[in-house]
Amino acid sequence: MSSNDYHFITRWRVTATCGEVADIIGDAGRLPLWWPSVYLAVREIAPPDANGLGRRVRLRTKGWLPYTLQWESVVTASNYPHGFTLAASGDFNGTGVWTFTQDGPMVNVVYDWRISAEKPLLTLLGPVLRPAFEANHRWAMRQGEESLRLELLRRRAVNAKAREAVPPPPGPVTYAAVTLVGGAAVIGGTLAYLMIRARRRSKARASRRRRA
Repeated sequence: MSSNDYHFITRWRVTATCGEVADIIGDAGRLPLWWPSVYLAVREIAPPDANGLGRRVRLRTKGWLPYTLQWESVVTASNYPHGFTLAASGDFNGTGVWTFTQDGPMVNVVYDWRISAEKPLLTLLGPVLRPAFEANHRWAMRQGEESLRLELLRRRAVNAKAREAVPPPPGPVTYAAVTLVGGAAVIGGTLAYLMIRARRRSKARASRRRRA
């Protein structure tokens, strides 16, 4: 795996039916409404066919780090209500597989996400800041699980008063809140890179002296 390749497996467990979960996660146009901490904007480019395939959307997403991602997603396989597969392109390329399995009153949700980063920031700093980028994804998925639980409660509410009692989903982290963290990460990553490069040069010089 190169420094720009990432593989994440996320597992959630929620009280619901597979149909409820599939209807929420599969409706890309509503992602900014119930998962606003990550999905800032979604625009449909092509609608799905009768089998739920081919739906293409353009997305703008973010995590807690101070950058956004622009990408497109198209549904390439569907096994409603047990999951679907999407292909991603843009700031990253890859494949995501959602799987929903009923376990009594609970649904086990698994997301298998394999991507290759194409955004210049990610490709340039990936070798140094990979742990931060991975933590950024894990944070985003934790927000998703919490937001999904809240959306299920909201949809199951029996009246308007019950719906209003459900807390709103967590919103996006503002750039101001993470500027210092992001700046420190970049500076720390740069220093680490320079230290590693200095060690390599020192070893190379020592090796040349031994050969001489």
